[in-house]
Amino acid sequence: MTDIRLRVLGIDPGSQRTGFGVLDALGQRLSYVASGVIRTRDGDFCARLCEIFRAMQSLVAEYRPQEIAIERVFVSRNAGSALKLGQARGAAICGTADADARIYEYAPREIKLAVVGSGSADKAQVQLMMKNLLRLERTVAVDAADALAAAVCHALRGRALAATARAARTA
Repeated sequence: MTDIRLRVLGIDPGSQRTGFGVLDALGQRLSYVASGVIRTRDGDFCARLCEIFRAMQSLVAEYRPQEIAIERVFVSRNAGSALKLGQARGAAICGTADADARIYEYAPREIKLAVVGSGSADKAQVQLMMKNLLRLERTVAVDAADALAAAVCHALRGRALAATARAARTA
């Protein structure tokens, strides 16, 4: 039986910087495909949400993910910031609609625990783990590393591998 490749898009939402990371899961092997950061222009908040939406549409058209892993919003002391983050997250999710892909949500602590081994890991640790796990030549930007971590978390949690197994059975 041949392993079926599953493409996962990870998203780290933000109203000014939204990270994305794309990887392929083939059996238990993870392969880096692409990553980057969508940087929105200063100014009108609604225009920034549209930029995120359109950028996600472009990413979906280019990379054709089968599953999407996105970081959940966490509420700290500033409710206004959490609301903006939630709106950016919504724009990113809506921008992936053309992928016709299942969307999985993960808490930031869950992602860090899966990829670093500690739910309280800092951003530099996540960057280093993404560089090592995906055998990258250099460290990627913080937001891109967080998005890749969401995709890796999804794959390591077995959902992507289970979907690969299901696809192989029906092929």
